[in-house]
Amino acid sequence: MQQPHPDSPEMSVTCAVVTVSDTRTSETDKSGQLIQQLLVNANHAVGAYTIIKDEPAQIQEQIQLLGKNANLDVVIFNGGTGIAPRDTTYDAIEKLLSKTLPGFGELFRFLSYQEIGSRAIASRAVAGIYQDKLIFSLPGSSNAVRLAMSKLILPELVHLVSQMRK
Repeated sequence: MQQPHPDSPEMSVTCAVVTVSDTRTSETDKSGQLIQQLLVNANHAVGAYTIIKDEPAQIQEQIQLLGKNANLDVVIFNGGTGIAPRDTTYDAIEKLLSKTLPGFGELFRFLSYQEIGSRAIASRAVAGIYQDKLIFSLPGSSNAVRLAMSKLILPELVHLVSQMRK
C-alpha cells in the first residue's frame, strides 16, 4: 500500500514497553518480548521495559513516570484490554490521554475480526497522546501484539511521532 507522505527512513523512535499482568514474569512475557524484538528489528530502540500488575493506580503511575522521560517517544502497553473485571488498562489509560486516535482501535478490531471473528468486539485496544508521548495499549496475546505491531504501529510509528513533534 502506498503511503501518502514518505517517512524519514533513518529516523529511529525510542519506545517503552509495559506489560500489564498479574501473572507474567520477564521469562514468561512472550508478548512484551515480541514487541521489543519487532521494534529492534525495525531499527527502533527500547528505552525501558517493565511488568506491572493490572491495578489502575499502578498503570497510571507508570504512564505518568514514563511521560516525564524525555528520552522516550512512545509507550506500548500490552495486557488488560478485555472486559474481565481485572482488565483495567483501558480505563486507567484512556482517562489520561489528551488526544485519542480512534482509528487505531477501530482498525485493530477490524483486522482482529478478520482473524478471530466476532470475539474481536471484546478488545478495548486504544491509542493516543499523553503529554508528548504516543501511547498504544494492546491486548496481551502474542497474536494480537503481532497483528497490531506489523499492520498498524510499525508502518506508522515514524509518521505519528513526526506529526506529534511539529
